Amino acid sequence: MIKAQPKAGSPIVDEAVLQIAAIYKIEAEIRGLSAAQRRAVRQEKSHPLVDTFFAWLGAQAGRVSHKSELGKALAYMLRRQDGFSLFLEDGHVDMGSNLVENAIRSPAMTRRNALFAGHDDGARCWARFASLIGTCRINGVEPYAYLLDLYTKLANGHLEKDIDALMPWAYAAATSSETSSPGTP
Repeated sequence: MIKAQPKAGSPIVDEAVLQIAAIYKIEAEIRGLSAAQRRAVRQEKSHPLVDTFFAWLGAQAGRVSHKSELGKALAYMLRRQDGFSLFLEDGHVDMGSNLVENAIRSPAMTRRNALFAGHDDGARCWARFASLIGTCRINGVEPYAYLLDLYTKLANGHLEKDIDALMPWAYAAATSSETSSPGTP
């Protein structure tokens, strides 16, 4: 929508940014809460703002030429209302994609660096490690400790059918339960 703002400014874009900022402010307040708590707050506070925003967008779309950049941006948002509103119904879903974009930035850099791996197989191997390390980071797992544990389990004959137990999120759950169990120093 910002790209659709004319050089001279646009009261429609300015108002849209203000309305979206109000919704993001609520998201900032509930960051770190459980999924159930986030959903409850969103239902109470964000849902009315989102409904008002899309009703307002519909009204603005009727006033603006559909061929203009702003008209195209308004139509784009209105067509994606269901997708945009998904975060209201599921506390696990973030309103924006910043977390994902930040998470893929490092692998994208690694992919660029993998161009110099020397061979296609080397680049594929590099990409696998980058994916594992990125998954470790997303799950709050120290990559070196995870890889050491992974290779130890594989060397000791871990069963192929139980591959899910080797994933970084399973490692995170296992290590957090070990540190929180009674009797642990």
